[in-house]
Amino acid sequence: MAAAPITILRARRWLDVDAGEVRSPAVIVVEGDRISAVNPTDLAAGVAAGVDVAEIDLGDVTLLPGLMDMELNLLIGGPETPTGLPLPMHGVQDDPAYRTLRATVNARTTLHAGFTTVRNLGLMVKTGGYLLDVALARSIEQGWVEGPRIIPAGHAVTPYGGHLDPTVFQRLAPGIMPLSVAEGIANGVADVRACVRYQIRHGAKVIKVSASGGVMSHSTGPGAQQYSDEELAAIADEAHRADIRVAAHAVGDRAVRACVRAGIDCIEHGFLASDETLRMMVDHGTFLVSTTYLTDAMDIARAAPELRRKAAEVFPRARAMLPRAVAAGVRIACGTDAPAVPHGDNAKELVALVSRGMTPVQALRAATVTSAELIGLDHELGRLREGYLADIIAVPGDPAQDITRTQDVRFVMKDGHVHKRV
Repeated sequence: MAAAPITILRARRWLDVDAGEVRSPAVIVVEGDRISAVNPTDLAAGVAAGVDVAEIDLGDVTLLPGLMDMELNLLIGGPETPTGLPLPMHGVQDDPAYRTLRATVNARTTLHAGFTTVRNLGLMVKTGGYLLDVALARSIEQGWVEGPRIIPAGHAVTPYGGHLDPTVFQRLAPGIMPLSVAEGIANGVADVRACVRYQIRHGAKVIKVSASGGVMSHSTGPGAQQYSDEELAAIADEAHRADIRVAAHAVGDRAVRACVRAGIDCIEHGFLASDETLRMMVDHGTFLVSTTYLTDAMDIARAAPELRRKAAEVFPRARAMLPRAVAAGVRIACGTDAPAVPHGDNAKELVALVSRGMTPVQALRAATVTSAELIGLDHELGRLREGYLADIIAVPGDPAQDITRTQDVRFVMKDGHVHKRV
């Protein structure tokens, strides 16, 4: 077997995530899709005769592990979509083929923003039971299109009238868009088990559940718990027996607590969580993906008055919750809820995390090692370390001092392949 080609990256600095320090200089050796050495004393050692060696000198930049977004939906927003809410009626206007093509554009935009791994958390549309994000992930893995590594959820599991029921988002009349467990609509313990099994059967690598009402949908109040304790426990049990983790949309305090008790792995949003609930999350090791930037930047000027009133109540409380979560020691991973935040603006979440009390290094850890831990890939993602996958980005200056530098990505490598170089 021919030896893998070698790429040597040179830069002024690199981030040692575990030490929390930016070190100089940076010499990273990439062999095939893996990092084979960081600042080796002898570059020639271990290079077989006849192996192709390419050197890339990136100059005055800092090398970082590829960033990660643990909450987005590549299949909505992006091309042809105005900013703000409400989103266009993609659920009834886009057929599955058109929606998937839309996602390929959003995937490339996300990768070029420096985010090399994402969780796509739940389709909310009628697709005939097809898991479009699974298909998108496969096409990226095979090199057909550019995009980040995707952990797909298939369809979000939601009850009738729940926050992620697409007929609620679109305010459709009865009978307009009938949905089944194959598309995420599940009521009762037997239904939710069948729904989880369907998503896993067809390639989902994470399960998304709608556990509470939401701010930006015409469902129950954002604090309301939508699934019973028994249903949440069944969802977690069904997924965990297949070694699949569960993420829960949970805004209200009661719903967050129910999810933690049920053994759900990750809370999305958690906007109204109390101090007692945050301590409970710490005790159980439950992750939080706080999606905090959207509470600053989401354009809701065109949203319905009902939704604007909910946002005016919930968003300030959400901004106050996150500093308390940081202080309590909750494991916080990075997520944007794009397209609530436009695709490509993902790094603004890091800026918001710092504004809520994280240090820049803590925010970078949220988007690297903590996110890698959340998806169970911290043994090969989230660090610039020998043996890890060669997901490497470059930004100017020192992001450990100025987190806004992450918004100016000059170089992107994923799995050893260069996708962007400015």
